[in-house]
Amino acid sequence: MKQLFHIPRPLEKQSYVKLPSTHGVYIFKQDNTYLYIGKSVNIKARVLSHVENSLLNKKEQAIVSQTNTVETISTDSEFKALLLESQLIQKHYPKYNVIWRDGKSHLYIKITHEVYPKITAVRKENDGKSLYFGPFSSSIDVMSLLRFIRRLFPYCAQKKITSKPCFYSKIHLCDPCPNNVETLHSREKLLFKRKYKANIRKIISLLKGNTKQVEKALNQDLKQTIANQDYEKGIKIRNQIQTLYYLLYNLSFKTYTERDFDTTGKSLHELKQLLLPYFPSLSDLSRIECFDVSNLNGKQATASMVVMTKGHIDKGEYRKFKIKNLSIRSDFEMLSEALVRRFSNSWISPNLLVMDGGKPQVKTALQIIKKLHINIPLIGIAKRPDRIVIGIEKYPTIRPSINNLGYRLIQAIRDESHRFARKYHLLLRNHDMI
Repeated sequence: MKQLFHIPRPLEKQSYVKLPSTHGVYIFKQDNTYLYIGKSVNIKARVLSHVENSLLNKKEQAIVSQTNTVETISTDSEFKALLLESQLIQKHYPKYNVIWRDGKSHLYIKITHEVYPKITAVRKENDGKSLYFGPFSSSIDVMSLLRFIRRLFPYCAQKKITSKPCFYSKIHLCDPCPNNVETLHSREKLLFKRKYKANIRKIISLLKGNTKQVEKALNQDLKQTIANQDYEKGIKIRNQIQTLYYLLYNLSFKTYTERDFDTTGKSLHELKQLLLPYFPSLSDLSRIECFDVSNLNGKQATASMVVMTKGHIDKGEYRKFKIKNLSIRSDFEMLSEALVRRFSNSWISPNLLVMDGGKPQVKTALQIIKKLHINIPLIGIAKRPDRIVIGIEKYPTIRPSINNLGYRLIQAIRDESHRFARKYHLLLRNHDMI
């Protein structure tokens, strides 16, 4: 939403009290002249900081003293504010966004025009062929944005194609890697080349602000993989969707570091708040265990137990159970066997049990732990759509916001338990075939 605020006395804070306290862009103007454009997670607080700094800083004093109008445009995320800020700076090129920059040009994001488009951050240039997004006023913002986008849609930044895969391909940040693609046969090469270009198209849409278009494309891909029963690929796409939501609504710029991906403390807190209404005595979530069953028509049946310790995947604590009772066929009986065997061991007791499944799995697990006289909070996570089933009387179901970090923590451990169980199941199948 766009708003105009006339400022009769720029140096007094009272002139700015009606500004919105939202994400967005603010524009200092003198009549129709653009003086300065900035973005913030809190427009009012950021504008007031300009006023306070004007008492000490010449640039701030020049901006504030000449301003008689502040225009604001609210956005629903800092990411969108960042893109809007760059678009407006490019359009209006305000006086005070240009000077006092230590002689450095603004940064742009460059997408080259070639067989395998490359993405890099550059200072002001124009080769007449490449796409440019910006200018961006902060190099920290640009590098933060590129690092995160690369985790969402991998791309190549290497200048020349060689015969060896690049380093980033090994950590899945260049996938498919053009160096690998060029070694393939024609049909495979074409398929992977299309996949690479599809990633680039999504990045371009994202940088243009067409976030709904990107989200829609990912959801269509997810539906197609489910229809094809390609669940492993489906999990990857679902993770991309969640990463996109994080970029749109949670990622903070300026203060970003690699540590911002480690949101475990906040995730555990939000999960605890989700569950406290149902488990009032829940005080700790240091150890979370999740169970899943994998089999093919009852053959090579396995169950997995994956563990999160203090919000982190703890592979050293994983356990796998090959179902011993060959007479049982249902997933519920298999789950029962795995739980009984788990609690017959003297392993550390969990603070929360999670079942990969809905009410039937939760009901089965609840019956087992009651028989064993174990009192541990228990939930399940059902699919299509994802929702949490609470292991108490009447089995209430909740569907938190996709942005809730506690909810996403449960989705993450569910996906990991599914992956681990399936991996062990396939190992046994292959062994059996040999």
